Amino acid sequence: MGDLIQRAREFASKAHASIDQRRKYTGDPYIVHPEAVAELVAATGAGTEVIAAAWLHDVVEDTPVTLDQVRGEFGDEVAKLVDDLTDVSRRNDGNRATRVAIDREHTSRADPRAKTVKLADVVHNLADIVEFDPKFAVTYLAEKEHLLEVLQEGDSSLWRRASELIGESRKQLQQRATVKNSAEHGE
Repeated sequence: MGDLIQRAREFASKAHASIDQRRKYTGDPYIVHPEAVAELVAATGAGTEVIAAAWLHDVVEDTPVTLDQVRGEFGDEVAKLVDDLTDVSRRNDGNRATRVAIDREHTSRADPRAKTVKLADVVHNLADIVEFDPKFAVTYLAEKEHLLEVLQEGDSSLWRRASELIGESRKQLQQRATVKNSAEHGE
């Protein structure tokens, strides 16, 4: 069983490295993100297929890998979870708000196990959004807060953690604004 997870780890590592994908704000190799998501998912006691899907959750969306390739390598169950985790909106579907709504609707119909992976994804992505991109963080936090409404079937401890991180991030933004405002007014 652990072999499935190891194969998923190697497959995801190769897929993301094949396009030299990097984390947006840090420039780290992208695989650090699926690794963190897989660790969070594993800590919930999730099954092997779910942990494998956590490793693979961005390969179809971000790399040349297709869902059929995932199915061929890892079977129908993992492929279904990866499909649930892959955004379905396209650039020509409208503005960001429209695309986010399309993807949220897709996620609302996902397997509860995929929702656990999505919660881990949210938790990891929230880690430094305020520090690295405070302007975008305002939009991002609102989107993720709305997304949590459809993720309640996922792991409850990850759901609480995501909710708490959103609240803490909002407080950090408020503190930054207060400090900036004070500095601008010479206080």
